[in-house]
Amino acid sequence: MSSSEQRRAATSAKWLSIVGIGEDGVSGLGETARRLICDAEIVFGGKRHLALAESLIRGEAWAWPSPFSDGIQAVQDLRGRRVCVLASGDPFLHGVGATLARDVAADEMDVVPAPSAFSLAAARLGWPLAEIDTVSLHGRPVGLLRPLLHPGRRILALTSDAAGPAEIAAMLRKNGFGKSLLTLLEALGGPDERVRQARAAGFDLAQVNPLNLVAIEAEADADQPVLALAPGLPDDLFDHDGQITKREMRATTLSALAPRRGELLWDIGAGSGSVAIEWMLQHPSLSAIAIESHGERAARISGNAEKLGVPGLRIVEGKAPDALSGLPAPDAIFVGGGGSRPGVMEAALDALKPGGRLVANAVTLEMETVLLAHHARLGGELIRLSIQRAEAVGSMTGWRPAMPVMQWAWTKPRGDAP
Repeated sequence: MSSSEQRRAATSAKWLSIVGIGEDGVSGLGETARRLICDAEIVFGGKRHLALAESLIRGEAWAWPSPFSDGIQAVQDLRGRRVCVLASGDPFLHGVGATLARDVAADEMDVVPAPSAFSLAAARLGWPLAEIDTVSLHGRPVGLLRPLLHPGRRILALTSDAAGPAEIAAMLRKNGFGKSLLTLLEALGGPDERVRQARAAGFDLAQVNPLNLVAIEAEADADQPVLALAPGLPDDLFDHDGQITKREMRATTLSALAPRRGELLWDIGAGSGSVAIEWMLQHPSLSAIAIESHGERAARISGNAEKLGVPGLRIVEGKAPDALSGLPAPDAIFVGGGGSRPGVMEAALDALKPGGRLVANAVTLEMETVLLAHHARLGGELIRLSIQRAEAVGSMTGWRPAMPVMQWAWTKPRGDAP
């Protein structure tokens, strides 16, 4: 066997093991997990993990460096040697296993998971995991909880540190869910395990263990807005200066954009960011880029995204089409403003992935002219919508029409250029 063949054989073998370990340490590990740790030449783990498994480690113990990405690279550089990585609980539930699997094939790994923090918490509370929402806030904004806050729902939230539970309680109070009952579960599965309760409105639990999870039984204060699952949230949930796709048109627009899991949206001329935000609210796997040329509006978009639970919305401050250069190719595009500017529609059509959807709304004659020309050339669906709202007319009530909107919706053919 040549040296290159030997290297390929070494890298295809199961050189990497990933072992989940709980707060009960070695006593909670099975025979296979113990053997993988003992046989490893090098054992990676956090200082806490290495201390828990110390009695089994025969090789070199390497603590994770900072930044964490350097440790991932160090593991990959040891490909072909016997390496064991220690992880908290289930390595593939918001864990290091998922990160390593991006570059290490499954047939190169032996993985032995332990119960996750979510599983342990559900067992303590008697909550069926399939019937509740779970979210990791480890190193992530607490605002991700906002879309999950519906009265009567149960949520398990994994935090980053001892400050996490108080931050969750403050966020609940701010959004009108101060009545919610919080159960703080600390150091689950170990000798320091502790379970305590408090209402979000009066949360005062002290000396919190940094290894913690918060169980939330959501209860709303009277008349508090809830982020409904259907598109078309009330306009007053968004901070705006009048440049907003109104509720009814927004619902129609989201329907035409037809979001599918894992897709990316460009929201060109985003205004308040309402379409991009509601796109992301449809599913956690969806992402969006809001392109807005006005600085004040871009700042409003950021605030709206944070307030409504999609802090991951990317905002590009700049004027299309120049601001579109270098952005990742979108699966869907909404043109809400600036579409009549030379080159904007052409750049959008060119950037859209084959099979992707483009939706553009027009309230001006200039933009209508642009959409009519594109419809004549490319086809698609063209509709015109008019909304009337009942408003006071003196002491009585009458219909007040909003500006009519023309909407062009088009799907890019696969393999064809526009």
